[in-house]
Amino acid sequence: MNGPLHGCRVLDLSRVLAGPWCSQNLADLGAEVIKVERPGAGDDTRSWGPPFARDAAGEPTRESAYFLSTNRGKQSITLDISTEEGRAIARELAAKSDILLENYKVGGLAKYGLDYASLAPACPRLIYCSITGFGQTGPYRERAGYDFLIQGMGGLMSITGEPDEVPGGGPLKAGIAVTDIMTGQYATIAVLAALQARHATGRGQYIDLALFDVQVAYLSNQAMHYLVSGEVPPRIGNGHPSIVPYQTFRASDGSIIVATGNDGQYQRLCDVLGLPALALDPRFLRNADRVRNRLELAALLGSAIGGKTMDHWITALEAAGVPCGPINTMDRVFADPQAQARQLAFSLPHPTAGEVPVVASPLRFSDTPVQHVRPPLLSEHTDAVLTGLLGRSPEQVAALRKAGIV
Repeated sequence: MNGPLHGCRVLDLSRVLAGPWCSQNLADLGAEVIKVERPGAGDDTRSWGPPFARDAAGEPTRESAYFLSTNRGKQSITLDISTEEGRAIARELAAKSDILLENYKVGGLAKYGLDYASLAPACPRLIYCSITGFGQTGPYRERAGYDFLIQGMGGLMSITGEPDEVPGGGPLKAGIAVTDIMTGQYATIAVLAALQARHATGRGQYIDLALFDVQVAYLSNQAMHYLVSGEVPPRIGNGHPSIVPYQTFRASDGSIIVATGNDGQYQRLCDVLGLPALALDPRFLRNADRVRNRLELAALLGSAIGGKTMDHWITALEAAGVPCGPINTMDRVFADPQAQARQLAFSLPHPTAGEVPVVASPLRFSDTPVQHVRPPLLSEHTDAVLTGLLGRSPEQVAALRKAGIV
């Protein structure tokens, strides 16, 4: 069955993570995604390894795990847009596309005539999404944007990590490039909304998306904490700013998470731990009380939990309806029965590696299922796109290749 975006074509001029994450979402949903890469080199992430996928003999291929993680389902063509003929081909592709994604620096594509202002007159239905570090306006607009920097500048690191006074305390970045990925998610939402608007107006539009804006937006309740109270939210490690106990605890053989979302769950937690008096203690009676006295309560609960194993507490707490779970390493994540039941990892055939593992899209549709197609080899689809979509002859393609344009 076709995916929900079947018939939609995306011209992907982006690279690395934020833009490619968006176009991978669109490809999973059934869109035709044409990824334009540099001749000979390709997307920067193709060389970001090890690890690289291995062939049947166990030898590394040229397919990096990083590239494989964010380029599923796309067609790869190579094109040198610094040449006039390369730019002409890019303009032809834009004219035949519904969506164009790019993450060049501000003004970077204008010199090639591939910016929105240059393309829109001939492509009035084109939805053009620009992803930059700081957006098209403001004093930082010409700065390059990197996920790590934006996590710091956008406030995320100020609320991530243990307090300064705790051993090992200080600001921390997230374990993955969350700002890039969230920007890719927002870009997905934006282009789909623009597609819906085009149904009504018949016109495409320009989308200005910035990593910095996204980072500030998804500070969410922590941003509102500051805006409402004027108080700068502190770092509280694995605790929750407004729910207690909602944190990690050390058992005798590892760490578990206890996530009590209401007073009833807290009372049941106390019963399981053999501390019924804590459920009635005025210091901890209501969630607001527990937030004010979080350190005292954590010490009391931690003392009890530390006496027995992770499995003991998880079994007992789950039976009592108290949300809890282990802190899984990556191997345990994919070995988890729930991950296996949901088929969150599987393999797809691959021409050089034999097969490559992929992480499944979390989107599940009853009628228009997600399409999982392997990531492309560099320039794998250049001939097919130029001859099939743009009508070039094989001889013309051979001439372009000889000239280094593709």
